[in-house]
Amino acid sequence: MKDLLNIVVFSGAGMSAESGIQTFRDSNGLWENYAIEEVATPQAWQKDPDLVTEFYNQRRKTIIEAKPNKAHHGVVELEALGEVLVITQNIDDLHERAGSQNVLHLHGNIRQSKSSGPNQEKAYYPIEGWKLDKNSICPDGYRLRPHVVWFGEDVPCYEKAALKLHEADVLIVIGTSLQVYPAAGLIQYATNAHMKYIIDPKADELHVPSDFTKLNAKASAGIAEVIRLLNQ
Repeated sequence: MKDLLNIVVFSGAGMSAESGIQTFRDSNGLWENYAIEEVATPQAWQKDPDLVTEFYNQRRKTIIEAKPNKAHHGVVELEALGEVLVITQNIDDLHERAGSQNVLHLHGNIRQSKSSGPNQEKAYYPIEGWKLDKNSICPDGYRLRPHVVWFGEDVPCYEKAALKLHEADVLIVIGTSLQVYPAAGLIQYATNAHMKYIIDPKADELHVPSDFTKLNAKASAGIAEVIRLLNQ
C-alpha cells in the first residue's frame, strides 16, 4: 500500500486487556466487584463521592502500573502508512504512552480530573500521582472528580469523532464488542472508508456491516495482521 492513508483506529477494552487492565464489564455485570450503578453514574457521585473517588483512585493506580502492549505499539507502527487517529472508548492512557500522537478519548482520561460543578467540560486538570481526595478542589470551588464519562452523561467529543470517521480511508475496530452506546454507533459514519477491519477473539459473532473484514484474534495478533494486509 504505497499511498498515504487516513486511518482511524477505534479501540475498546480488549485493546488494553493484554496489559492486565480488566475489561469494563464482565459477564456478571460487575467492575472490580462493584455494580456499575455504585461507581459509574452521576447519581453514585451524588450519593457517595468518597466511594467513587477511591474506586477511580484504585483504577488509576492499576493503569499507572500497567504498560502498553504489542497492540498499542502496533497502532503506532501504522503511522508509517499515513495519518492515524485513535478514537478510544478506554479511559487509560496506554495509547499515548506507546507513542500514538493523535488520540481522542470518548469516555475521558482517568489520568485527568475536572470540576464536579456545572462547567465540567471547560477544563481538565492532570492528576499528580494516582490519588484524588475530598480536599482536591477545582479553581471554580467544586470538588474535582475523575475526567470520566459516566452512564447517563453526554459524550462531549462525539460529533468530532463522527466527523473524523467520515473522513477515514481505513477503519480498524479493535477490542470492542460494540455494545456500549452511543459510542458503538460511531462506526456508521465511516461511509468513505474503503477498508474496514474488526479485530476481536469472537469477531465472527459480532454484528457488523458486511463490508468489514473480521479477524478472530486478540488485539496484538490482529493489529499485526492488519499491518501485513495494508502493506501488500
